[in-house]
Amino acid sequence: LAATFASTGTASSFLHPSEALHGDLGMIQEQDVVLALAFGGETRETLEVVKFANRRSIPVIALTGRSDSSLAQLSQVVLDGRVEREACPLNLAPTTSTSVAMGLGDALAVAIMRAKGFEKQDFAAFHPDGSLGRQLSLVSQHMKTDLLAIAASDDFHRVLEVITAHNYGIAGVLDEKKQLIGAITDGDLRRALKNAREKVFSLHAKDIMTGNPKTISADRLALDAVKMMEQARITSLFVNNDLGEVVGLIRMHDLLAAKVV
Repeated sequence: LAATFASTGTASSFLHPSEALHGDLGMIQEQDVVLALAFGGETRETLEVVKFANRRSIPVIALTGRSDSSLAQLSQVVLDGRVEREACPLNLAPTTSTSVAMGLGDALAVAIMRAKGFEKQDFAAFHPDGSLGRQLSLVSQHMKTDLLAIAASDDFHRVLEVITAHNYGIAGVLDEKKQLIGAITDGDLRRALKNAREKVFSLHAKDIMTGNPKTISADRLALDAVKMMEQARITSLFVNNDLGEVVGLIRMHDLLAAKVV
């Protein structure tokens, strides 16, 4: 439970009641809330920790199977974790009760997430590594930023130079206000050569480009970029900042290499 709270933006740590009575009570601070778990609600060490919290006016949430237990009486909030019987054939080993406690704890973590407005981007910030971290990475972490721009009036030679400079297979076309108005891919170049033949060298970027290219914000999830490219059946997206300016390019090739998908 402590790990679930921490990974969803609520600072928490596990405190063993026996170790608490031998110095670890110092982990509990005035701004904290104590979540105390004890099915029967009469564990001496747990009760001593709760009494310590009460003396310092630190709120206590009890998760117990007995609402009339000492733990429940000492707590400000009681979560009812009662069960009819344990899954253990002897009805002795904590089995069903521990599952219920885990479920209630997770429900509490989810309720806090909703109350705080915890979003995917927040979750990503706490999981920067591993497969989960890669899936929650941002577009800004994968985009290419060393882009060369093409003006709508640029001739074919300039277009060819930019397209082949970084081997990205695509370049953006900007208007006089530096706004993205189109894109030219290496496929567009091949089609221009095929259709215009010897007249291709008289063409300009505005004659070759495809208008209204797809874009995505730098702070979106990389998985969102994958979905957009799959839906549009393309392999690249231009990346915009809050002002609508092109700041990068994200490619399906790079996301596959980074094992985002």
